Amino acid sequence: MAERVQRYKNHTRLLPAFHFFVLPVLLVNLINSIRHVWQTQNQHFAFDVVVALALLMTALLARTQALAAQDRVIRLEMRLRLRGLLPPDMHANINSLTTGQMVALRFASDAEMTELVRDVLAGKLATQKAIKMRVKDWQADWQRV
Repeated sequence: MAERVQRYKNHTRLLPAFHFFVLPVLLVNLINSIRHVWQTQNQHFAFDVVVALALLMTALLARTQALAAQDRVIRLEMRLRLRGLLPPDMHANINSLTTGQMVALRFASDAEMTELVRDVLAGKLATQKAIKMRVKDWQADWQRV
């Protein structure tokens, strides 16, 4: 069996049950509830819209909270990793990296990390995409939520 290779183009993760079932069903439910209110205009169907919206928001919040929790773990992991990789004169700058920058830097190999961090701190790499595009030796992260 061929080993999976992760690169910038295939590093995003879709959860089929969530992205292709849960979200579409909840969105169709919301649209259908709005349609009922539009057609009949009574309080029962109006409350159905509120419930449908609450269900959709619950699913979206669950996803964003899981990603936020993982970003916190990545930030901690990257701070520890950078303390071991960067020269001592750069240690004071580790905490000035944003969470987004650390999330993007996690794909870089140890060998290229110092150069990338220098460029990020110098303002040469402003976005997560720019950081990821500069990674030469991609370190896969198959554990993303």
